[in-house]
Amino acid sequence: MKKPAELNPIAIGAMKKFVLDYRSLSKITEGLRTAGNRIILTIGTWDVLHVGHVRYLFSAKKKGDILIVGVDSDEVVRKTKGPHRPMIRQEERVEMVSYQMPVDFVTLINDIDKKGRWQCDLLKHVRPDMFVAVEGDSYSPQQKREIKKYCGNLVVLPRQAENTSSTAIIQGVLKQHFAALVEILDARKKS
Repeated sequence: MKKPAELNPIAIGAMKKFVLDYRSLSKITEGLRTAGNRIILTIGTWDVLHVGHVRYLFSAKKKGDILIVGVDSDEVVRKTKGPHRPMIRQEERVEMVSYQMPVDFVTLINDIDKKGRWQCDLLKHVRPDMFVAVEGDSYSPQQKREIKKYCGNLVVLPRQAENTSSTAIIQGVLKQHFAALVEILDARKKS
């Protein structure tokens, strides 16, 4: 991550929401919980941020008082979505997520096994009142059982934008502009 001196003033403000160390985040959430706040946790890639992501964050925040969002590291995204992802590097994805109104804290997720399954380190440290997931195949039934061990409740939300996904956006751009991409590549080869 960039040092604060390398960021613009808006980014510095947003980065105050960023807590990399799970132990520190655990201490923060313990204090917030003691003060009567319900802690909500969700994780995701957040690559090519779109309206479905933002609706999802607002829906998750409605479930409690404090929303913590885990952002998959670049390494995790490459392992789970393929070598050509992410489109946006982790520092920028963290910053974009931190700008979203419902988000109180942001951290990085970097703990997956060889099969791409999340190892739940963040859950084990924070132990949220609720973990919010999106409907679909992100978690196997076995993984959902494991998630439930470390949180008060697991809530699965439906997709918040039926026809919008980062993958669909990327594929649409490539399909619509394939001829232009070939032209650019050809021009680079000639020069």
